[in-house]
Amino acid sequence: MRVGILTGGGDCPGLNAVIRAVVRTLEIEGGDCRTVGVLDGFLGLITDRTRVLSGGAVSGILPRGGTILGSSNRDNPFDFDGMIDGEHVTGDVTDRVLATVKRNKLDALVVIGGDGTLSIADEFAELGVPVVGVPKTIDNDLGSTDQTFGFDTAVGVCTEAIDRIHTTAESHHRVMVVEVMGRDAGWIALHAGMAAGGDVILLPEIPFRYESIVDAVQARCARGKRFSIIVVAEGAAAEGGEQVFYRTVDTGFIKKRLGGIGHTVGLELERRVGLESRTTILGHVQRGGTPSSRDRILATRFGVCAARQVIAGNFRTMSSLRGSSVVAVPLGEAVSEPKRVDPQGELVSVARATGISFGNEG
Repeated sequence: MRVGILTGGGDCPGLNAVIRAVVRTLEIEGGDCRTVGVLDGFLGLITDRTRVLSGGAVSGILPRGGTILGSSNRDNPFDFDGMIDGEHVTGDVTDRVLATVKRNKLDALVVIGGDGTLSIADEFAELGVPVVGVPKTIDNDLGSTDQTFGFDTAVGVCTEAIDRIHTTAESHHRVMVVEVMGRDAGWIALHAGMAAGGDVILLPEIPFRYESIVDAVQARCARGKRFSIIVVAEGAAAEGGEQVFYRTVDTGFIKKRLGGIGHTVGLELERRVGLESRTTILGHVQRGGTPSSRDRILATRFGVCAARQVIAGNFRTMSSLRGSSVVAVPLGEAVSEPKRVDPQGELVSVARATGISFGNEG
């Protein structure tokens, strides 16, 4: 049996732990199974770039961040727009993917990714490709799993950064805005903001008003607190407003990229309150580095579960954490409903009870 494995979408800590777990489980429990690594996500299937993985190939990768296979978050075979063999190609290139699967004699495909990558995997399952998914995203926004690996590490990185910013904010009596990742889900901002003692947390799920943030900052000033920490998810937006984007030129194409709400909030508060502000955008530092022990273990559990589904022939499924157990759930179900922060949920309620503002009070 030959099993392909790829990592799609943005990288995150723990991907290598999944790869290692899949390879070793297939070797130990799968009998005559061989794992074939697909390079750079679905682009590797489009361009037929693979490498055979063995136990030796994955030795020592458990603590490494990133992915030894490479990844890509812009190569959807059903709607491709990129370069192939020096030519600009657009449109449906799924025939290339199916040809690569056949040429490499792949009996199954383990796809590690977020909602976009796993949605593509589910479409290939519709075409008859035996697929098993593994949920990956630092945003923790995939439905049908209580948590995704990479999230714990990202929250830890953000928490430490905010802790460090806290001391300089207090020293210089400034409003410090920290922008973290989270396009449509504010889990990182919520968890890191609560853990690090943020004063205001702005989430995509709760549109904010500047007047409310100003009130929160001024109330702190009235209590003698001459600084404030504001944690904002990159996808947060004001009531009646839109998410903030910036444009860059990349490989000849103009790309619209999310980011910059932190600067907007900082400048607006400086104008309205009169306190000097500084903005720190943590960006891709949240994705990189050594995965936490919790993420290594969760990633390993997901990888073993995925390999066992392949061995059992239980395809079109995804590894999922349900309570304290890792189980297989239908892949289509997993990508059908994203997981967002509940504005009325317990975590938000606890945060409000400790004095944290979400920019919508009053």
